[in-house]
Amino acid sequence: MMEHTSKAVLSVRNMSMNFGGLRALSEVDIEVRQGEVVALIGPNGAGKTTFFNCITGIYTPTEGQVLAYPRDGKEKRINGMRTNHVCELGMARTFQNIRLFPSMTALENVMIGRHCRTKTGILGAVLRGAKTRREEQEVVDKSYQLLKKVGLEKVANEYSRNLPYGAQRRLEIARALATEPFLLLLDEPAAGMNPQETLELKEMVTRIREEFQVSVLLIEHDMKMVMSLSDRIYVMEYGRVISTGTPVEVSADPQVIRAYLGEESDA
Repeated sequence: MMEHTSKAVLSVRNMSMNFGGLRALSEVDIEVRQGEVVALIGPNGAGKTTFFNCITGIYTPTEGQVLAYPRDGKEKRINGMRTNHVCELGMARTFQNIRLFPSMTALENVMIGRHCRTKTGILGAVLRGAKTRREEQEVVDKSYQLLKKVGLEKVANEYSRNLPYGAQRRLEIARALATEPFLLLLDEPAAGMNPQETLELKEMVTRIREEFQVSVLLIEHDMKMVMSLSDRIYVMEYGRVISTGTPVEVSADPQVIRAYLGEESDA
């Protein structure tokens, strides 16, 4: 595991989220540093997906601060920022339920991700000048390169709905990478995968982190994957962080062991 003394890329401070009278998140503090793989784990209903929704603009937290530090190093407060602006800032997310465009090819799905980084406006696309055509070709080339990185170049022209489940997961990650993120947010990427696919996914995330110099924050139920992939882990229960540390520290924490007793069937 890498040692990370580097600066934060995401800092969540004292964040709470209320839905009517229900407090879904309570005073959550989470930090992700440059180059880290950080896992967010906890029993079902602990508030993990709500947390992701709060830091990607789907919800605006009731209290607290969500601060991001993109590649330019300038602090950005992202509470209340719209989801497309969060993406443009450089935070890319995959979802628990795969959200690909089923009647588009694998290549087209990745190209959609690239479009938040292209300069040509609608007018340019209509007039199709040389500059527009050159940029479109660049989008195609870069998207194809990303498919190669996740081992899907042979199915570039297949409709995404026809791809096997594990390949759809990898395609979703390629599309997220197309936005050139500094932080990749993966919501249960190993869900529904067999052990071989999970192992390949783990190796892919490790490779992506190195190659793209990207930090990763993931929600995951597969404990074997979490323990072998993460630099640090945050454990949530009932909307609170109950433990944080390295995989070794967290797995020895009595509070974590208690929280997970009886959870094994869901994990």
